[in-house]
Amino acid sequence: MALIQPHSFGNDANAVDVVLTQEANRIGSDIHKATLHTSPWIDLIRQTTFPEGMGYQLSTLIYDSALPLTPAGEELGNAGGGAAGTPGVAFSAVGTTNAAADSVGYTSGQQDATSALTPNKIDFTKTLKSYSLEKGVIESPRINVEELRFAAHRTEQLRAIMDLLKEATRNAWENRYRDEYGKVCDNIVYAKDGAGTPAVNSKFTSGHEGTKLLDVVVDRNTDQGDGADNNTLDCNANISNALLDAIRFRLIRAGARDNAYGMENGSPIFSIVLSSEASHKLKTEDNEIRQDIRFNNAAVGDLIKPLGVEQSFRGFYHLIDDLAPRFSDVDDSDGKLHPVYPFTHNATTKKIEVNELYNTAQFEAAYVLVDNVMESLIPAPTATAPGLTFDPVNFKGEFRWTNIADAEVNPDKTIGFFRGIMASASKPIKTQFGYVVIFKRDTSTVAA
Repeated sequence: MALIQPHSFGNDANAVDVVLTQEANRIGSDIHKATLHTSPWIDLIRQTTFPEGMGYQLSTLIYDSALPLTPAGEELGNAGGGAAGTPGVAFSAVGTTNAAADSVGYTSGQQDATSALTPNKIDFTKTLKSYSLEKGVIESPRINVEELRFAAHRTEQLRAIMDLLKEATRNAWENRYRDEYGKVCDNIVYAKDGAGTPAVNSKFTSGHEGTKLLDVVVDRNTDQGDGADNNTLDCNANISNALLDAIRFRLIRAGARDNAYGMENGSPIFSIVLSSEASHKLKTEDNEIRQDIRFNNAAVGDLIKPLGVEQSFRGFYHLIDDLAPRFSDVDDSDGKLHPVYPFTHNATTKKIEVNELYNTAQFEAAYVLVDNVMESLIPAPTATAPGLTFDPVNFKGEFRWTNIADAEVNPDKTIGFFRGIMASASKPIKTQFGYVVIFKRDTSTVAA
């Protein structure tokens, strides 16, 4: 079994190299392979079908939350004030004059004033959000099927290769969903200790929706108290339960209760996708919290249980993603986070290797995962069109064997490759419920 340079059959027969080991005495009967880490992104992001016949770019109309507003001069409950435009409904007495306590029958002094009431009007606002279809392709090296008859343990080796291709597809979808969720989220939260120039609420930054996380110009604290322009990232604390409590309360008040992944004692349980280190940091903040873990017997939501989660913790299910995005802060002019990837490619050996810099990266991202923030729309396979018939394409990354005839290199179509096509559009829905938390993972100082 042999390969030639990817993406081109070429004209030099010497470019074909052996991809499977042919010497039986140099390979054992067990074929081992390295697999990539899996995460909850694929299981919890909703997947639907991309509509046909509507082009590549679509828009979705989203109605914002709405409440009636009190009219001028009316009181809301017992709060008083009578200010116009207060969210809520102002009630007024139906009768303007009360009858005497000892009166019976009809009293002319009691009147129905409902016709004179000023209505509490409600305004409807809506937002038009656009999204588009994007596509990615994965290909294996070129393989000469004639060499299969000479390969040692060819069945096991081919199975290992196919498993690696499947893992590559899964890893690509995980990265895709993670990146797209971070893109549609309205909110970025920078973990701060509450001290210094920034106000406490300034750690909540809105208006992020529609921009990839790596393209966001992050907040900079130009004065660290020494009067110098340090141009360092305005994020000086580690993740904390206090910070997650603040996010959770904001979600509840914003109306995200129905989009939570579970309920406990009448309170919604949301999900947060984070690394093992970050989860351990939250669960061991103090001894009292350890007791909370020990005696927590609340039921886990049906969507979360298959992921191996056994319990909630302070209003969140911890969903482990040990490939969570990490960053370094480079003092330069673009003001952006610089990614540190968990794997690198060795150009000499052609191997994928673990990136040791990932283990020491300063900053990390966690995602508060709320149902219905986005949907992934994947095109359905199409096999026919008016006057045409062709092989359907699976856009979920399913690999198919492909060989293309070439008069000089591949006249017998014995050389081919595996090809997988991925395509999806990320439909933004309730993006106001989406949060990305950026924190400094190498400090013992926790966010206030």
